[in-house]
Amino acid sequence: MTEKSRIVNQWCVYFEKGRDFDSWGQLVEAADEYSSLARDIGKYCAAGNNTFGADQKKLMLKISVCLEKRSKTLLSTQAKEDEISLDDIKKVGDVLRNLNDGWSGPFPIRVEEPKTSGPGIAGYGEENGSEFVTSAAEGGSLLPRIPYEEGFHRFVVRIDRIGLKDTHVYLNPFITVSVKDANSVNVTPPQDTPMSNRKDGKYINFGFDVEIQKPIEKLPRGTAIFFEFKHYKPKKDIVSTRCFAFMEQDEFKPGPACIELYQKPTDFHRKRLNLLTQKPLYLHVTLNILDD
Repeated sequence: MTEKSRIVNQWCVYFEKGRDFDSWGQLVEAADEYSSLARDIGKYCAAGNNTFGADQKKLMLKISVCLEKRSKTLLSTQAKEDEISLDDIKKVGDVLRNLNDGWSGPFPIRVEEPKTSGPGIAGYGEENGSEFVTSAAEGGSLLPRIPYEEGFHRFVVRIDRIGLKDTHVYLNPFITVSVKDANSVNVTPPQDTPMSNRKDGKYINFGFDVEIQKPIEKLPRGTAIFFEFKHYKPKKDIVSTRCFAFMEQDEFKPGPACIELYQKPTDFHRKRLNLLTQKPLYLHVTLNILDD
């Protein structure tokens, strides 16, 4: 089996897992699987990654866009014109399964033609290029308020600002928020804040509310919330993670909090942690636990 075949086969396994969750009505689990798969496919669409050919990358980018749209459709409380149905996503799965053999027909879902960047395609998702920065991160991917459930409380994290010694060097910065269980598995889909270039001395100000997509009472034991500070590097045409921070479950208390910043790469297992700097610079957030 070739490397490409192995990769595509693994993607098909993840796709079928998400599709099954989707068919069973497990919306959060399906959305998480679709979003994770979209990000993984997106890594192979990045300029400079030559595992797949240019024509395959165009299909892959469309597949990843559809997966992200289906993920957002499942979690949205309001109908949108560009929603993707379960039947639509099944058709996208047919393209994925035939990626190596070649897909001769038109793409089954109407998706904007991906733009090229350098020798490959500007990828979609983490660690990719300018197309992602201008389309996804600019408006963010924050999810709406979860439905009210009697006896349960919404958990909202307001990202206030981040302190860094060299704020002037970061272009189009944003923060990815991930909720992970004790085994580093996503409890809810990751969310990106909109970009912010509002800088004040050693701080980049955000001021965005992130609605955690499960009531605080339903978060499994050992849950942690991760915050990855990301920015665009025009010379390499990639989105790069600069540093990260996290909060553990015993810190989920209403009010403001200052969180230490750690060196990349992001360690979701919380095993090998190295402070970014000894200077008193932190991620500043405000936690709200609401019953409405």
